[in-house]
Parts: sequence; C-alpha cells; structure tokens
Amino acid sequence: MSEWDFPNEVTRGERGRRVRQVQEWLCLQGINVTVDSGFGPATEAAVKGFQTRRGLGATGIVNQKTWDALVEPMTNAMTNIPPGNRSLGGVVVAYAEQHLAEHPREVGGQNMGPWVRLYTGGKEGSEWAWCAGFACFVLRQAAKALSVAMPLPYTLSCDSLAASAKERGLFVSGKPQPPSGLIPPGSLLLSRRTALDWVHTGIILASAAATFDTIEGNTNDAGDREGYEVCRRIRGYGAKDFVVIA
Repeated sequence: MSEWDFPNEVTRGERGRRVRQVQEWLCLQGINVTVDSGFGPATEAAVKGFQTRRGLGATGIVNQKTWDALVEPMTNAMTNIPPGNRSLGGVVVAYAEQHLAEHPREVGGQNMGPWVRLYTGGKEGSEWAWCAGFACFVLRQAAKALSVAMPLPYTLSCDSLAASAKERGLFVSGKPQPPSGLIPPGSLLLSRRTALDWVHTGIILASAAATFDTIEGNTNDAGDREGYEVCRRIRGYGAKDFVVIA
C-alpha cells in the first residue's frame, strides 16, 4: 500500500498505523495533534476541524473524501509531468519543483513521517537520513516519464551515489577548485567531508560561476545535512562534488 492509498475508514477508538497516518497528515495540514497512534477525542476534534475547513461533513470519521483531502499534497507531488522536449535533467528539475511546492517535511520525530517513508521506501527513524532518497526518488520519476533507465541505482547513501557516478563516468570533482563550465540543471551536488566521504546531496536547478541553486531534501534554512524538510537553497562551490545528469 502506498502512502496515499485510502486505508479504509478510521474512527475514534482505533489504534495503530492507520491512526498514526491520519495524525501525521493532520499535522502536515497545520492541525497539530500528538502522533501517538491512538484515535482519542483530540484526534477526533482535529479531524472535525479539518473537515470543516475543507467543506466536508464534520463527522470526525476519516472516510475516502477526508483521506483524499489530507494526502492531497502527496498526490500532487506524484502527478505525472509530460516531458515534452526536455532532457532528463530538465524533467528532474520539473519534478523537484513539483515536490517543493507541496512542502515535504518530517513529522512525528527525526526522519519520520509519510514523506520520509515515500523517499526511503518505507524506512524511517534517526538512522535514515533521506536527502539521497529524495534525490533518487525525483530522478526515478523523471526517468520513468521519459521511459529511460535510471542513470544511477536508487540509494539512500551519498557515498554510494558518488561510487556509482564514478563507475559510470558521471562524477565531477569540485577540488581543488570549482569545475570548469556550468553544471547542467538536474545534476546532483555532493557535499564532501573527506576525499572518500560525502554527507549530503541535492538537485541542481541552475549554476553560475560562483554559486548554484538547488532543491534539497532533509535540510533546513541553515543548510544542515540533518534538517527536516525539502527546501530551495543557494550554495557556493566549496567542498562540493557533482553527479552530472544531462
């Protein structure tokens, strides 16, 4: 079952994963409840408030229409984009912007929530940093839209991204100075900690001589590698390598 599939009606008194999903989406929709997997009076009141806000019957029962409204941001992000005449990198950028518009973020704890599970293939928790999962998910959407093979294996590891890119001749080193020429849109950045260790990745929107624009997962306004959301950033070239997606 996908993160946006309707889990059948969810009502007061229930406990378990389905209730947790409802609570997560209520929080993501700006109606904050405790994510404790128990459908008590607070969750029921939150559901009624959401239903009222969306012009649905305020029953407190999560039916198909209520669920569809809750998960609408994710179904929007999953909408197919006609590739037109764009390159793979161009379609990657289009999908990255489509996800960004829905403000994917964590909920319920570090590296937790439906967006994290979407990008990691169901994994979540403090050990599952998801920046590479976000980048690979978007890359896979773009490759599918163009009916081409993924240029890199899907991975949650920045080190594995770098290794695969080197094997396929897609790796561009940013040391000892920025690469000559511009990095194509849709390519990936790799934040380098050491010569053999990369700790963060994101999708390049556009590049200039001294800076480049990105959309990144699992970051924040401070640009941290362990953040909580998908956001847009402007980066400099220091300690960065690249995976070129044409």
